Amino acid sequence: MKHPRNGYCEGVSLIDWDVAVNTGTRLVRPGPQVSLADAREAVTHLRELSVTAQGHVREFTGMNSLEPAGPAVIVDRPGWIKANVDGFRVVLEPMIDRLAESRFSGSAAGGLTTAVGSRVTGVQLGAVLSYLAGRVLGQYELFLPPDPDGTAPTGRLTLVAPNIVHAERELEVDPRDFRLWVCLHEETHRTQFTSTPWLREYVQEQMQEFLLASDMDASAFLERLRAAGEAVADVMRGGEGNLIDAFQNEGQSEILDRITAVMTLAEGHGDYVMDAVGPEVVPSVAEIRRRFQRRREGANRIDKIIRQLLGIDLKMKQYEEGAAFVREVVAKVGMDDFNRVWESRETLPTMEEIRNPDAWVNRVVRPVPLPEGNGQVRGRSDVATPEE
Repeated sequence: MKHPRNGYCEGVSLIDWDVAVNTGTRLVRPGPQVSLADAREAVTHLRELSVTAQGHVREFTGMNSLEPAGPAVIVDRPGWIKANVDGFRVVLEPMIDRLAESRFSGSAAGGLTTAVGSRVTGVQLGAVLSYLAGRVLGQYELFLPPDPDGTAPTGRLTLVAPNIVHAERELEVDPRDFRLWVCLHEETHRTQFTSTPWLREYVQEQMQEFLLASDMDASAFLERLRAAGEAVADVMRGGEGNLIDAFQNEGQSEILDRITAVMTLAEGHGDYVMDAVGPEVVPSVAEIRRRFQRRREGANRIDKIIRQLLGIDLKMKQYEEGAAFVREVVAKVGMDDFNRVWESRETLPTMEEIRNPDAWVNRVVRPVPLPEGNGQVRGRSDVATPEE
């Protein structure tokens, strides 16, 4: 049976999506105090700068979008929460329903789902999104609900206006420069996925494989809950645990490595481009980066605990490792050869290669021939690692 509003199939679900939206929008903090005129000016300015950024990204990277790209969609914090719940639902709901039917059937599972409850899960998701909604500056939304006619839409670039205004005020930086700087990063993400048709499908497949690799029967789920409690206690004691590690098994860990590698590449590439276009485009780029990095590192203790539990600190590391990979590869082989990274699944770097860019260059750009007479080139498993 189709949902009358959005076309999703109804059925048993482990997440109450409406509760997630309601909880998130209720808990999220209001944005900065801005007059109506200033708010309208910021929205108009961000739309214009998102279009301006498209040309800079295309010229700098040499990547051309295969889809029409209009201005970014500008939202407030509740709008960001609603959009992300829609995205989670598109990707996760079919998989969650399959898991609910195959792994939570029977009396024990029925008792467990009653105890945990889809509403409780919805509250938890909403609480996490309410926290993130006050911090995210923008994103490229890969997964959107179907259009009214049933067609699958392409991605959408979204900028969170109150968070951008709040950040530029807190950093005391030039608003025009900061807004364009943010747009450059997010437009780079849009370019990555709209110029590389296979990439969206690859990410979605990995996410679905990750969920389906779960062994979440009743006993395993209770074990994961205990592990999550231990992770929280560890972080409170100053340790390095996180909830992501607590809720994965060995098979999921391998898939997560692939997801982490592609997202590290994407985030690092975005960070590289937003800085590398240079002061001709964003005159105060060096000062913005310096202050922004200091802001990333300057959270209070409670904020740091939440970030660590949610894996946000891992995301910060992705920016750094990914940007370092892009910088080193471009310096060694140039932008054209770096762009071979987007050719196929096989040319994506592994996490080991992101941390050792020479290994990716030797495998993809300059394959090292085997001894004479073999006629083959070295593959991923036998790339020679340069001396440290």
